[in-house]
Amino acid sequence: MLQLRNLDKSYGTHRVLTDVSFDVLPGRLTGFVGGNGAGKTTTMRIVLGVLTADAGTVTLDGAALGADDRRRFGYMPEERGLYPKMKVLEQIVYLARLHGYSKSAAADAAAALLERLGLGERLGDNVETLSLGNQQRAQIAAALVHDPDVLILDEPFSGLDPIAVDAVAGVLQERAAAGTAVLFSSHQLDLVERLCDDLVIIAEGSIRAAGDREALRAQHSTKRYELVSTEDAGWLRTEQGVQIVGFDGDSAVFEVDSEQTAQRVLREAVTRGDVGSFAPQHPTLAQIFREVIR
Repeated sequence: MLQLRNLDKSYGTHRVLTDVSFDVLPGRLTGFVGGNGAGKTTTMRIVLGVLTADAGTVTLDGAALGADDRRRFGYMPEERGLYPKMKVLEQIVYLARLHGYSKSAAADAAAALLERLGLGERLGDNVETLSLGNQQRAQIAAALVHDPDVLILDEPFSGLDPIAVDAVAGVLQERAAAGTAVLFSSHQLDLVERLCDDLVIIAEGSIRAAGDREALRAQHSTKRYELVSTEDAGWLRTEQGVQIVGFDGDSAVFEVDSEQTAQRVLREAVTRGDVGSFAPQHPTLAQIFREVIR
């Protein structure tokens, strides 16, 4: 487990990070979201040892990180860093060799990964001839080819079309399922919500929310419910403690002033006809994000 505890970072009088703490668990995808300048990239660079924190610690499985530990990391920066004149396969093989792979093992690992990412027909092309989206896929392959224990990706889905998004998402999910701890930043909140097991929201250098996705949705949930029944739901308009949010004949979305009111509504609905569903409405990640960064 990768643990960040109480990280502070300043540039002169400008405080960039304040008391940043969260965990990245093995076998789980952790989404790291925040606006431009919120502190995501600075945090990632501290984890990787590119920057030094003014205070705080980063540990892996309870021990301070050293150079050997970071060789077990895979990193994809937001800025592309591949050699533009090298062929795609040669580039990824070269990087695998730097991590100790034999020539044949590196070639096999690189070719399989590039094929999985949808670049199987571009292995012999120079990196500079690829579209920006395909360069992004090659950059992801560079971060993955040595089978890292911890994977840190800065905006991995930027510039990808829907097919490429699905390919990259599938690879990341496979790596997490195999036990890799995956942390990635993204501005695409709907994608983060769909993919991630855990979420970290940062604003102005401070963590505003962190933890299991469903636990966070429940924590920030309002007392909002949806009722679907065989009868017209108009009667809800006269129920004390109920405010209608959306209405469509036999279905309604409404807020209540208490859980007791919700249970009373359910009992009343049952007496009026068959209830198809009655369930709380949890907020989206975008709604949680707007709430916690205020």
